Amino acid sequence: MTTERAPQVIPAVPVFLSDFCAPEARKFVLVAAILASSMGFIDGSVIAIAMPAIRTTLDATLMQAQWVHNAYMLTLSALILAGGAMGDRFGLARMFSGGIVLFVAASVTCALAPTPNFLIGARLAQGVGAAVMVPGSLAIIARAYPREERGRAIGIWAAASAMTTALGPIIGGLALSFGGSEMWRWIFAVNLGLGALALFLLLSKVKADKSQPDTPIDLAGAALATASLFALAWGLTASQQTGLWLVGGIVAFGLFLWVESRSSHPMMPLSMFRNRLFSVANLLSFALYSALNIAFFYLPMTLIAGWGLNEITASAAFAPMSILMFAFSARMGRLADRFGTAPLLSLGSACVALGYAFIALIVPQQLFFQGVLPAMCLVGLGMAMIVAPLSAAIMGAVDETKSGIASAINNTVTRIAGLVSVAAIGGVIASSYVAAGGSDSFGILSDAVGHSAAMSAAFVTASWVAAGLSAISAVVAWGVLETRKA
Repeated sequence: MTTERAPQVIPAVPVFLSDFCAPEARKFVLVAAILASSMGFIDGSVIAIAMPAIRTTLDATLMQAQWVHNAYMLTLSALILAGGAMGDRFGLARMFSGGIVLFVAASVTCALAPTPNFLIGARLAQGVGAAVMVPGSLAIIARAYPREERGRAIGIWAAASAMTTALGPIIGGLALSFGGSEMWRWIFAVNLGLGALALFLLLSKVKADKSQPDTPIDLAGAALATASLFALAWGLTASQQTGLWLVGGIVAFGLFLWVESRSSHPMMPLSMFRNRLFSVANLLSFALYSALNIAFFYLPMTLIAGWGLNEITASAAFAPMSILMFAFSARMGRLADRFGTAPLLSLGSACVALGYAFIALIVPQQLFFQGVLPAMCLVGLGMAMIVAPLSAAIMGAVDETKSGIASAINNTVTRIAGLVSVAAIGGVIASSYVAAGGSDSFGILSDAVGHSAAMSAAFVTASWVAAGLSAISAVVAWGVLETRKA
């Protein structure tokens, strides 16, 4: 599962776009933005619950399962910064609508996929649509609402998007539990109705959609970012020529840094990383969200294909995080203002590490309600302590005029973490499964002797990796951020 985070900063709104829509139409634009962002967030989170069913119906390997996840994260991660600039250049409503159309068309293609590779290709297209649609959903609210009303509208959007993201795995679990293994197709197909409604509301209510043709787009940076992330992710999952792909990814990444350092309009201004606090906060984001994606992508496969739990029970593992983040995030933000970000980030990371360690210890006993669920409560409590203070640390590290790009970079970092971590740990999971006596494949339903125990043993390895990443984050948060504060 990928836990999506809404961008934290309200974009600047040019005065000449004040006629974007009529005051009475603003609420309809808000609903359209919520529907669009919810589609992008849900399709990033529900895939983990649906993966065992997808693998069964399409006969997909573990590597193909990884790429059903990775393909979406690849294009979304690489293009989301460029997607915002495209809205400014070609017209925000125009590009936002185009992103919805592409996302919905790709979703229908996903629903009809006859093979795993076909589904992977459709997920690549879905990520491109989301790269334009997700940042556009926030920007279009900021353009529709005047400054004095914008905060409330953004709050409604954030709350609704968070709720739909949290409910995504649960709704998917219900559908799969009672509708059969082919119901995963309807998880994608439902986007047709949601997207059509969002487009109708948007196109019928927007009066003016002015473009800024002089706004530059960093096409070279976007191309190199995509090539680098693809080569690195493929190298981490491929069984052959791994070293060659990794070297190619590193070279492409080096070229990306070179282009960004010399571009007059970089999509990722490297000068911001000269700020030590900003760099460390993004490093923490990468480590924490890598751990989160490792646990949440491979946990449902373990519960469903290894332990034999149904999808709705497995989706309950996500509920504690959603509830605790909803209940405590705002309070943790106030505590960060009072005591600083370092104590909460360190304590929250330690709590998350303990949760993953508890899972690693309890998984061999295959105890869900007595083991996994309490452990996920620890993880959820820790993440509730982290999200708001981490955003505050990111925003506090830069000048207010750069807060928008700072938020966008941080959101990109968390998505790259989801891509790289799931790709990197797949080989470790597969090797651990075989070493523990597994005779089939990790993540598929099987009656083979030792399959269930081997899957549990493999997930133990993944849990310890996640715990280690979180523990490192706790040490760095306290040592570096507290020293910086002093």
